[in-house]
Amino acid sequence: MIIEERAYHIKGLDYIIRSAKPEDATTMSEVRLQIDGETENLDRRRGEAFLEPEAFKQLIRNDSEKETNLFLVAETANQIVGFSRCEGSPLSRLAHKVEFGVGVLRDYWGHGIGKHLLEQSISWSDATGIQKMTLNVLETNVNAIELYKKAGFEIEGVLKRDRLLADGNYYNTIVMGRFRV
Repeated sequence: MIIEERAYHIKGLDYIIRSAKPEDATTMSEVRLQIDGETENLDRRRGEAFLEPEAFKQLIRNDSEKETNLFLVAETANQIVGFSRCEGSPLSRLAHKVEFGVGVLRDYWGHGIGKHLLEQSISWSDATGIQKMTLNVLETNVNAIELYKKAGFEIEGVLKRDRLLADGNYYNTIVMGRFRV
């Protein structure tokens, strides 16, 4: 699905949030790789599940055509600095919901980019009649958990000892959901 572009000015940074385009594929491949190496809040370590530009191009095309998928990017000064995806299921028993995921380059944290990617995704989800958004978040990512709660997400469960991080310890994954208002 494609959404209308929106502009923001937060803490001295001008950026837009827009739907991803096939020509973003090379940059998206690089940005995701960088984000994966900057935080342990995501599922992947740097280089794991690497997507080549051609795979990103196909993903963006598919998401643009499917009514239950949304691929957004945050761009500042013609540079992609963050992204989010909502992915639905073709299965009829799961067609009422989408799973949300987000990533923002560390240098751009604190400018509301993740928040605005989330807000745009919620707005799209509600407008298209999707009944539920779900997400998984690492228990130590307290800022993200608070953001999600403010956006109407509730904790639905905990996956215990779900992730093994670089410090050698296991951490819980919090499963959250938001129902259409």
